Amino acid sequence: MQTHLATTPYGRRPMTLGQISRQMAVRESQPDSTAHKWHVFQDVREARELLGATDRSLSILNALLSFHPETTLSGHGELIVWPSNEQLAARANGMPATTLRRHIAVLVDCGLVIRRDSPNGKRFARKGRGGEVEQAYGFDLSPIVARAEEFKELADAMRREKKAFRVAKEQFSILRREIVKLIELGMTEGVPGNWVRIQESYQTLVSSLPRSAPRQLIEGICVDLHALCSEVREVLETFAKTQIPVANESHSGRHIQNSNAESNIESENGFRKLEEARDDDGEPDNVRSLPTRELPLGIVLDACPEIRELAQGGEIRHWRDLLATAELARPMLGISRSAWLEACEAMGEQHASITLAGIYQRAGQINNAGGYLRSLSDRARYGKFSTWPMIMALLRAKLEAQKPAGDERGAEGPQDSGSGEIQASSRLLASLQRPRAR
Repeated sequence: MQTHLATTPYGRRPMTLGQISRQMAVRESQPDSTAHKWHVFQDVREARELLGATDRSLSILNALLSFHPETTLSGHGELIVWPSNEQLAARANGMPATTLRRHIAVLVDCGLVIRRDSPNGKRFARKGRGGEVEQAYGFDLSPIVARAEEFKELADAMRREKKAFRVAKEQFSILRREIVKLIELGMTEGVPGNWVRIQESYQTLVSSLPRSAPRQLIEGICVDLHALCSEVREVLETFAKTQIPVANESHSGRHIQNSNAESNIESENGFRKLEEARDDDGEPDNVRSLPTRELPLGIVLDACPEIRELAQGGEIRHWRDLLATAELARPMLGISRSAWLEACEAMGEQHASITLAGIYQRAGQINNAGGYLRSLSDRARYGKFSTWPMIMALLRAKLEAQKPAGDERGAEGPQDSGSGEIQASSRLLASLQRPRAR
């Protein structure tokens, strides 16, 4: 009697045309073909998204392959394994029975294994007198051999796609850096150009990219960013041609590290207007003549009274209260956490909170608080920024605004107004009224 090989599943599980086509591919494969089962499994794992397999189903496939004693599988050998659900679950890290059955069905639908079910659906093997297997019912691993080349091609395609995606992301990051720094250069050097429009175009392109974007979308945005980068570079190169060339950059009238307080311009994204750097600390970069003692908290609060409005209970009694209030003011000013951490690292937490209080006091005059804070952090790293000139400038502005009232009682000296503010001493008032060095 001729033995018929089972091809349909047991029970209520339906048969599909996809299973028929995959069984045909196995039947038409070369009988002398061989495949290293773990090499093929590696290809299947890398191409699982194209095959429709899941991580759990591949765990079951790994367990099924471990039940076959041979490492190299051949087309003319017996490739059916018949583990029970308990044995299969044990090798699949204790997977529950319901989950096991669901992911076995995924393997069958993907064409990675073929069911060879017995009449009653049990998995077993019938052996002859010599101990050889005459008939087995279980899972047929023939697709691992028959489709080995197909799995290899799919894995190669997946590797190429991942590489192209990685290259696209690298190009996107490089173009962002190029555009940000070139626009910053143009605005810093006062190059004629519509920098506001260019900045808005850049922001529109970058914000149009979702968090999980496909490679095609990233490449499309890179094309637009490349065009924008070429436009900015052309403007800068045209302007550079009009300048007097110098043989040695060290003799140029403009240095890369500019010590002028009025030309330190930086922003959250690399942009900042020239006017934001002016009229804040207002003092020369020579900070050697500044007082060595720390700024009193009372003077800081007198110069920056608006920061008190954000404090809990409206009172700031200690430096830690000022630091906590600065943390509340930071998002209101649009300062990113990275810019704030850079400031704390460059200046220290106390001076960073004083600086933020000063920025909050002049929030209406600063277009980009985050960029301005980064600029001051860079200057602080080189010892060219101190909070003393900033606070003194704020006190001087406050004194000038109150000059009519101050003249009437100037002879009497400072008096307690009952408002709770710390009054400046006569020596401090004299230093504030001293003409500023230019």
